[in-house]
Amino acid sequence: MQEPWKTDKWFISPWSYLPEVTKNQHFGSNIKIHDVTLRDGEQQTAVVFRREEKVAIAKKLDAMGIHRIEAGMPAVSPQDRAAISDIAALGLKADIFGFARCIPAEIKVIKESGCKGVVVEIPASDHMIKYGYGWSIDRAMKASIETTLAAKEAGLYTVFFTIDATRTELSRFLDIVEQVATEGHMDALTIADTMGGCTPDAISHVVKKVIDKLKKPVEIHCHQDFGLGVANTIAALQVGGAVAHTTITGLGERAGNVPMEDVVLALLCLHGVDLGIKTEQFCEVSRFVMNLAKVTQPPNRPIVGDKLYEVESGIIAGWVRLARKEHPLEYIPFAPSLVGQKPVTIMLGKNSGPPSIEEWCEKLGIKATDEERMAMLQLVKAKSFEKKDLLTADEFKVIVDQVLQKTPA
Repeated sequence: MQEPWKTDKWFISPWSYLPEVTKNQHFGSNIKIHDVTLRDGEQQTAVVFRREEKVAIAKKLDAMGIHRIEAGMPAVSPQDRAAISDIAALGLKADIFGFARCIPAEIKVIKESGCKGVVVEIPASDHMIKYGYGWSIDRAMKASIETTLAAKEAGLYTVFFTIDATRTELSRFLDIVEQVATEGHMDALTIADTMGGCTPDAISHVVKKVIDKLKKPVEIHCHQDFGLGVANTIAALQVGGAVAHTTITGLGERAGNVPMEDVVLALLCLHGVDLGIKTEQFCEVSRFVMNLAKVTQPPNRPIVGDKLYEVESGIIAGWVRLARKEHPLEYIPFAPSLVGQKPVTIMLGKNSGPPSIEEWCEKLGIKATDEERMAMLQLVKAKSFEKKDLLTADEFKVIVDQVLQKTPA
């Protein structure tokens, strides 16, 4: 019988499912992913998605099962405005949203584009309003109220997006959002950790307070400046957050937005929360988007890294060889097929050991004694030091010939 922490697709820590751990977790029954790749993701320096590329990305997101797609901000350019209209006209299963500043005229454009909803942004912190926008507090509140009312009148699902929420004194933040909810309009509130400077404990505390005060859905939008964006997002969802804002593979300005892959897979494997998203498409969609963005990711990037399951260490190669037939999850946390990843492959390099040589001899049909394989191992290590890289199959064959045929080095 399978346990939630050990299935045929993943094997993670049973500690995550201890009753003492899960008793205070209250995940909603209909959590949604709101993808912001086409807007916030494109704000990463030097990233440009053309009109037709945005449409292609939207199709990929929809096919994967993403629930909401923020198609862009029409004020950015005529191309962005056209792309939003194109995406809204596709008839996708995902709900299509536009992004607007607190300017009522932008609401009209988003409505005309065919979007179902709008995300209306304004800084929550007085200091950001003053120093970042050069506005008075009264002007910001008036604009927020007028623009959200315009969105309501337009029949758009209205998400009030509070920039820099987490650097706002809490009582002040609660007063601001309550005033907009009362005098203006919001169907949901987004708490934005714009500078990534909050902790999971703080996020949990505040999200609970906001839900209790507003009695409205709360959405979470985090950044990765301190590497806590995924943890903060999960923390918000654990206490009743309704929607997570993410991008493909964490695309976004500065350290990036929260990676969709990390959030969805963590929810599935670590918490038993299935959002209905096709995880098997993660690697394909990540490569597609990153290629269009012209952004290179680290080869060991969690979940979608190109070399994530390449094994060089001789010790780990030994684990792989012993366990892979009957216990393939002894040496990895989730099956490669779960995320569309390449299978685990034993490579040859400086850190290789006897199991690595045994693997490659078997792969190439080479018969050799223990002494000969050890000689091959030493030459493999020397070659890896020389080129500062892994060895290719052809380079290993040269070493094999050198050892078996006793050709001089």
